[in-house]
Amino acid sequence: MKQLKQLHELINRDEPAWPLVQEWVAAATNTVEVLPPPEDATREQTLVSAQVTTRSPMGAVIYETGGILVDHGWVRILGSGHTRLPRSFSRWNYGRSFSVSEERPQFLLVGDDVLGGFFAVDGGGIGFAHGNVCYFAPDELTWEDMKLGYSQFLTWCFQGDLAGYYQSERWPDWQEDARELGGDEAFSFEPPLSADRKPITERTRKITSIADIYDRRLGHRN
Repeated sequence: MKQLKQLHELINRDEPAWPLVQEWVAAATNTVEVLPPPEDATREQTLVSAQVTTRSPMGAVIYETGGILVDHGWVRILGSGHTRLPRSFSRWNYGRSFSVSEERPQFLLVGDDVLGGFFAVDGGGIGFAHGNVCYFAPDELTWEDMKLGYSQFLTWCFQGDLAGYYQSERWPDWQEDARELGGDEAFSFEPPLSADRKPITERTRKITSIADIYDRRLGHRN
């Protein structure tokens, strides 16, 4: 059984990645809100549970933020948890990508969007390249390889063409709806996005627990 690294082994003070992530945030062309991290005990526990060093952007985001909201909250990137994003990286992954602390995850859930689409780093269990970020699309109900590493995923969120990527899934006043949505919620649609190609404006939507959406779409696949 693999020995867990302790906090002092995961916090890199010589080459921390957080200043680099801050540079990416400063250069963002999409709206980016970095949520402050929780109290030290919580973020330290989250980092140890994740077993990711702060020398990496993923570890930096986990340790230095409560999460990151992108494009008016349309995309949520997981950190150590915040009242507006009440899901820490480790707690959200527990029972989904792993169930034992020493277990090697087959993937890591790193974020999601208000449509109930999920972003995950492939650890071998999704079936694409190891380390690539994949997207579970709510219209296709299958994983898609984004062909981006985690660092590239962050810069894509901050500076990429999200308007083009989500063009067919946005409705008038979506910005206000996304901002008001809780970080543990997403929209579900009727008919579902996977049912047909009906325009998004012709569907009804309601607020649903993101955990319920995950369980319905992906729980059986773990």
